[in-house]
Amino acid sequence: MSTEIQEMPEQGEIILATITKVMDHGAYVTLDEYDEIQGFLHISEIAPGWIRSVSRFVKDGEKKVLLVKKVNAKRGDIDLSLKQVSKDQKKQKLKEVKKYEKGKTLLQNVQEKTKLSDEEIEKLEDDIYSKFDSVYDAFIEIGRNGIESVKELKLAKKTATVIEEICSKIKLPSVEIRG
Repeated sequence: MSTEIQEMPEQGEIILATITKVMDHGAYVTLDEYDEIQGFLHISEIAPGWIRSVSRFVKDGEKKVLLVKKVNAKRGDIDLSLKQVSKDQKKQKLKEVKKYEKGKTLLQNVQEKTKLSDEEIEKLEDDIYSKFDSVYDAFIEIGRNGIESVKELKLAKKTATVIEEICSKIKLPSVEIRG
């Protein structure tokens, strides 16, 4: 997930959207990751089979994981599907969004404690993304293996100390194996 807001999603992409208006023939949504661009979820793409009431499946303000079926950039039309998103795709997307939001929160903590400017935090975030899939993954790596594991990021001493302090408070994901 990139920090930059992109113009339009690509066909086949899995996105997170918020339902804004439920109608008889479908629902209008805003794409959370694309600067609130609007898309449409047709009644035929909400669920398999015949649908009596759209509002039984989607509600105003609800967040849904959707598939981008078709994008017409000239007209600004984005057709979406709910029924074509598998449980695994939904789970993966929600996990990705959570990691992204946790990473943003961690960076805000670093910024507050080090008094770095917005530009400096953006540079740090870009550096982290050059080596890791997410900011959260970088902090987990530091929590497990220490600040030395990211020495190629060339962190300032104060920033490195603050990041280590924050990482020490993160509960690391673990797996228990029984035999």
